[in-house]
Amino acid sequence: MSFLHKLGRRIINGSLLASMLTGGLVVGSTVQADPLVRISTSYGSFTIELFDEAAPDTVSNFLGYVDRGDFARSLFHRSVADFVVQAGAYQWQRDCVTGMDPTTCSAISIPTQGAVQNEPGRSNVRGTLAMAKVDGFPNSATSQWFVNLADNSDLDERNGGFTVFGQILGDGLAVADAINDLPIIRVSGGVTELPVRDFNTQGTQLPVEANLVLINMHRVERFSSAVNVFEYGTALLNTSVDAGDLGHLSLNMRLIEDGPELVFEIIPDSIVPLAIEPAGKGVFDAADQRLRLPQVELNNNGQVSVINNVVMRLADAAQLRFVVESYEE
Repeated sequence: MSFLHKLGRRIINGSLLASMLTGGLVVGSTVQADPLVRISTSYGSFTIELFDEAAPDTVSNFLGYVDRGDFARSLFHRSVADFVVQAGAYQWQRDCVTGMDPTTCSAISIPTQGAVQNEPGRSNVRGTLAMAKVDGFPNSATSQWFVNLADNSDLDERNGGFTVFGQILGDGLAVADAINDLPIIRVSGGVTELPVRDFNTQGTQLPVEANLVLINMHRVERFSSAVNVFEYGTALLNTSVDAGDLGHLSLNMRLIEDGPELVFEIIPDSIVPLAIEPAGKGVFDAADQRLRLPQVELNNNGQVSVINNVVMRLADAAQLRFVVESYEE
């Protein structure tokens, strides 16, 4: 019987595996009609609700980029104080070093699908997300999007109106505000307001990964502010980890085997270096090769529970695979 089937039959068979992933303290249940996307950044995560009815073409366009992984390790490339933070133009590969093929490092442009028809209607108020586009061309939005950090309702009338397609839930706007507080630099071309961290803005060096605000995105079934979340529907564990010499990281782990052992594999493109230390983060101990998560929230089709003190052993370093050893309900 597969892992997911065991989840569905947890009450009937009472198995240890089913208990682990759906047992424990029930903390609530929320069914969300509109699509949700969790956005992990260097300054924490937030969840956005997409306005599927108000802007169906725009939402479909945005989710196309999310589902293909185009926004994995993308970056915020524009920040205007008390106005917007903008992303969706560039994807970061890796730092360039001497002798490296320049096409395999630094930032590359995200390949764009066709422009989407403008769908104005909702107002560009604080906390909403809207599509960026070319001045004078109302129907030119492709991959770039921005978070409104103020009441920018004047954008409702400019260039045919800027399509609002989502909003940040909970207190997630604090993440965007933290990014907006960073200093900005001019790099080249159209990147003139790049937010940077731990960077000498008066120097001549170009920023590297440690200076950027990176992003990862994936669909979720419910809104949660928990640091470590596993979802039944996607088989993804979203977590933040103190990785020792590698620093603090946000990453996704995919369940790839459900018996006789539970095996999770880190998705490399999901890794985002953190500038913060989230409360409740996991810790990887290089000495005993264990990842310990103090608490994991489990979502089984809207039924939510919690398990504690999850211990995962690194079983295959080359494949970044971990085997679940123990937990507490």
